[in-house]
Amino acid sequence: MTLFLDDAAVRAAFDWELATSAVREAYATSVDGARYPARGMARGDHGWLRTLTGVPAGRELMGAKIIAAAMPTRRASYLIPLFDQRTAELVALLDGHSITGYRTAATSAVAADLLSPPGALTVAVIGSGFEAQNHVRALAVVRDLKAVRVYSPRPESRARFVAELSDLPITQAAGAEEAVAGATLVVCAARSRDETPTLLGKWLRPGMTVVSIGSTLPEQREVDPEVIARADVIVADMVEEVLDDTGDLIAARAAGLDVAGEICSLADLVGERVPGRTHVNQIALYKSVGSAAQDLAVAGMCARNAERLGLGTRMPATIHPVQK
Repeated sequence: MTLFLDDAAVRAAFDWELATSAVREAYATSVDGARYPARGMARGDHGWLRTLTGVPAGRELMGAKIIAAAMPTRRASYLIPLFDQRTAELVALLDGHSITGYRTAATSAVAADLLSPPGALTVAVIGSGFEAQNHVRALAVVRDLKAVRVYSPRPESRARFVAELSDLPITQAAGAEEAVAGATLVVCAARSRDETPTLLGKWLRPGMTVVSIGSTLPEQREVDPEVIARADVIVADMVEEVLDDTGDLIAARAAGLDVAGEICSLADLVGERVPGRTHVNQIALYKSVGSAAQDLAVAGMCARNAERLGLGTRMPATIHPVQK
């Protein structure tokens, strides 16, 4: 029978160490366009529907993530079905909300670990929400954190962020530039409401690594063109989508920058087909739009762990495969 995991069950089954390992393993195998085609996006008068699909190599499960968004109410639903690759049986249905945040942070941690110079990290976090918290938790699994400074516009949000991560060496900053000063790793995890970039290239110093996750559509902005111009190494989880579909790269092209020949894929970095950072003083940028490879790696991990822990609900009815 199909296993259903609501958001509470997903959170209970989730584990950061298992998630980062699952993502690293996924990117070490084939993540080509045949297994993970470009996402689909349907737009209507009041909402949009986005789909990401994938058939992982070396795994028993294949699946998709479906995101439904209602713009008048600013609400979204996330659904992940997982199917057995050999039998087409519907193995699990998962609420994908938390998985979306978990997989983004787990993937960023893998990229940051590969791009940052060795040693403990001093982290600047721009943003104090769900994604920002997840990134700090994920980074703490792959590296020692010497210090974390967080900035977001509302003092009460920053205070809550510090309180919820009180087991880590974290403090508040009064501004984004103050947070970034002296950091070895900058995590951009919040877009401004008017899409003004929250990270400026003039704040960067040699040796910094930047993780940018908040601009995934043409109308969204997170970093200014100078960040991209100053990056010696640019890595993307989905190269074509980052280049063509993110507001940051569209703005960079409009400013006269052409990085198409310089950007490399996270899969090539994980697979050691590209070197990533080659000098300690280089500035490295990881740009993410998310992908089915990440969703399915983390969803599969959650489903397996839920089975082991006895979590979730067995559905009384399911979708039965038919002979074709």
